[in-house]
Amino acid sequence: MTTRLKLKPGQKGTKRLVEQYGDALVCVRYRYDEESRSRVKTVEIIAERKEWTPPPPKFAAEDVVPVRIAYAESANKRLAKSAGGKWDPAAKL
Repeated sequence: MTTRLKLKPGQKGTKRLVEQYGDALVCVRYRYDEESRSRVKTVEIIAERKEWTPPPPKFAAEDVVPVRIAYAESANKRLAKSAGGKWDPAAKL
């Protein structure tokens, strides 16, 4: 099955579904099945909405983190050095 068309609510081909699902409608997809020679219209809707608190970031913006850069990646080495990166011989990072 291949997806050829993905429509946002309000676009042509979604009007009836917007009336039916309202703000819960996320998108409408038209999928085509070559084997059965049929077109399938699928609807993505919001089933539930609740509060969520994102987890704290693993690293703060100013933290120094180890990054492995291969010997041949000279462009990445230059970028790391220009951003203030330093070589750690003990960790080889």
